[in-house]
Amino acid sequence: MKKSGGAEKKRVRRTSAAIPNGGRDPNPDTPPRKQAAKRDVFQVFAEKVRDHKDLESRWAVLQETRVEYFRGKDFVNFLKNHPELKDILGSDQNLEVEDIGNALLRKKLLIRCDRVVKTVRPGKKKLSTWPAHLEIYHEHVFSDNDAFFAWTFEKRHPLWQTLLSFSWPVLTLAICLFPVYPHQVKILILYSCAGVLLLILSLLFVRAVIFGALYIILGKRIWFFPNILAEEATLGELFRFWPKKDEEERPKWTTRLFYATVAVVVILLLRHHAPDEAARARYQKRVFNIIDDVIEWSPRLALSGMMEKQPTVVNATEPNQNFTDGGKSSSDTAGAEASEEQSGDLGENIEDSDAFQQSENIEDSDVSEERDDHI
Repeated sequence: MKKSGGAEKKRVRRTSAAIPNGGRDPNPDTPPRKQAAKRDVFQVFAEKVRDHKDLESRWAVLQETRVEYFRGKDFVNFLKNHPELKDILGSDQNLEVEDIGNALLRKKLLIRCDRVVKTVRPGKKKLSTWPAHLEIYHEHVFSDNDAFFAWTFEKRHPLWQTLLSFSWPVLTLAICLFPVYPHQVKILILYSCAGVLLLILSLLFVRAVIFGALYIILGKRIWFFPNILAEEATLGELFRFWPKKDEEERPKWTTRLFYATVAVVVILLLRHHAPDEAARARYQKRVFNIIDDVIEWSPRLALSGMMEKQPTVVNATEPNQNFTDGGKSSSDTAGAEASEEQSGDLGENIEDSDAFQQSENIEDSDVSEERDDHI
């Protein structure tokens, strides 16, 4: 009996070990370490797929939250073109694409979404390929037929983005310290920023002119550098020159004629109200004065000007009464000095008059004595 019991235990172990790795284990007492390891495998796989550049994705609003999503058919084509990524799954690498998608949905790494606007807008032939607003779909099953899937986990930022985030406070401090930079550094920064700003504005103006001309003449909507104003775009997408194919309906000739008339009227108004040479020179002088004030400002000059304009304080403990007392004392001293000067002038005048009178008296006495002698 003991041997038969031991044989049954061995059979149970063999049957449990014979369960395929891709199937589900009916025994609920599976060790949690294996389940955690399996979840980590799918987590790593999801992160690798999300960071890969060949999987086309966009950003949209899902219940007032910005999410990154992709299309089901793009996910299928991506795994067909990159089968080496399945090696990350280990024992589950032989699963089909739909099974992998359903596994990601079960583990809540993905969530199926649907477009909010399900009707074709007027003036368009079909629905938008990448909708900007999404809603949660009622069935969480993977599909490649006009299905959208959004990532539910936060994307890990690379090391250079983390270092760049720490450099923002340093850059802010450097901008605040611009007034104390040397003169040559100020000029370098000023002309560099002005050149970059002029390049951006010129590029936007040229692409707008090209779009308007092609729209009015040919009825085509062609934007060169189509992603230059995009909120979420990689560096390669940002500087992509050639535009996408225009999939919208061609505008009517009346609409094109209306926009052509508006453009001509705007050009004529700008030409009529353009500033003359005197006004241009005046504006240029104002701008140059502002630039000179910014460049030539220095803390030493500012402090020296503040010290020169700073009023003298008699008593620092009573600031409200000091001004009146100081004003009174200054007026009193000024009055005293003026009275002293006046008294001094009067005294000098009196002395001069006395001396003049004494000299006249002496002369009169001398004349009288000479008369007496003559007699």
